[in-house]
Amino acid sequence: MLLRSHRMQCQSKSTSLTQMNDHKNISELLDGLLRGYDNSVRPDFGGPPAVIEVDIMVRSMGPISEVDMTYSMDCYFRQSWVDKRLAFRADAKETLALSISMLKKIWKPDTYFYNGKQSYLHTITTPNKFVRLYQDGRVLYSSRLTIKAGCPMNLEDFPMDTQRCPLKFGSFGYTSVDVIYRWNQQRQVAIAEDMKLSQFDLIASPAANHTNTVLKSDSNYCFCEYSMLLVSFHLQRHMGNFLIQVYGPCILLVVLSWVSFWLNREATADRVSLGITTVLTMTFLGLEARTDLPKVPYPTALDFFVFLSFGFIFATIIQFAVVHYFTKYGSGECYFSADLSSESSSDEDDGRTSRTTCRSQPGCVHNNNTPGSSTEDTNYSETKNGKDVFLLEVIPLRACITPTIPSRRSSLSWTGLPCLSRTQPELNTQHIIPTTVSDHRLSFQASSGSIKKKKKRMPRYNSVSKIDRASRVVFPLLFLAINLFYWYSYLSRSERIKSTYKS
Repeated sequence: MLLRSHRMQCQSKSTSLTQMNDHKNISELLDGLLRGYDNSVRPDFGGPPAVIEVDIMVRSMGPISEVDMTYSMDCYFRQSWVDKRLAFRADAKETLALSISMLKKIWKPDTYFYNGKQSYLHTITTPNKFVRLYQDGRVLYSSRLTIKAGCPMNLEDFPMDTQRCPLKFGSFGYTSVDVIYRWNQQRQVAIAEDMKLSQFDLIASPAANHTNTVLKSDSNYCFCEYSMLLVSFHLQRHMGNFLIQVYGPCILLVVLSWVSFWLNREATADRVSLGITTVLTMTFLGLEARTDLPKVPYPTALDFFVFLSFGFIFATIIQFAVVHYFTKYGSGECYFSADLSSESSSDEDDGRTSRTTCRSQPGCVHNNNTPGSSTEDTNYSETKNGKDVFLLEVIPLRACITPTIPSRRSSLSWTGLPCLSRTQPELNTQHIIPTTVSDHRLSFQASSGSIKKKKKRMPRYNSVSKIDRASRVVFPLLFLAINLFYWYSYLSRSERIKSTYKS
């Protein structure tokens, strides 16, 4: 037992001594590599350009804003290049994981994003970046970035659109003579398997296997070529949210406006209030649908549908205006012909409250000297050119329907007295007096003879308009046909664009 414990102590001491020697050797190795190293000069200065290989690992993406036309993504941005000044030989170590403090001591490319807006490096809990050094002098520099870049969007097919959001990056100061960017052939752009977007689907792998050159001017106003890499993210929008919040309510409002076709055309207040309510609600939906969109100068697919729905609702109001124009009689009023002589009268209280005067027909019967007439009844006569002119009393609709006089009525009242036609020249209105009341009906006797009873004409009401009957069929069929054309055209166009991006 003592021998075994002694051996274990000896082995631990030898291991610790070996680690101390390795640490000492690595420190000496790094000090030797950095001795005389100038981090302001690129690798192979004066020779061929330094090649920077880049690959990206996208962890998440979003939010994507149509108002600002920007998108955000969280990714691991890796850059790799060969610096022969940092090559070393070590038997035990093939790579060296260095501290981020080494980045200040070695050369690194000045990569920036051309269409970047507010990109930043994650610094919690420490700056999320590392450096690895290989024996052949290759340096791997990786960092975790959140990139907010611009995405020019074409919203003509919104919300059935497919967007192409690019990411452009390259060197800010070095031209293509000094630095060239290339994609890593093994990785290029990788997408995390668990990445999900709330508004879009990533329908295709970004096409990023080429190097482009751009022209820009420096302080001396000379144009130079700069190496640049481009990656495009093809995103297709989800339609579920818009079907629930915009398309569905618009269709229901249009169908609701058709209820007025089944309402009576005399119901003016009901039909007008229904039309105005649907128009105001449709206006609110149209304005709400554009709150998340920029003020683009062209209409989108959603705008076309909102305008279509608004047009149908507006056409419903115009349709009712046409129906009302061709309506011959008023809304619910009782109208009689000029030669109608009614025999009806109403209740004494109802008659007193529903009197209206008329001076246009001198044939109205009234007698101030008749017993039973009150002072209030006397106020309905006038004297013009020495002759008595009697005032007209219009029978209300209620009186037309129930023309009988209650049996308790003891005295004659001129409340329900009908208006006689002016086309009876044989009547002498100054000598007409009421004689008897029998069977609850009024009868009159003139000096020249008695007035024959005429049959009562029932008030005529409007029938169902032919325009309403036709609209019940034409409006739904037209709306269905336009919807089929709308959805077929936009969905087929979206599928063509989607297949083009995938290919």
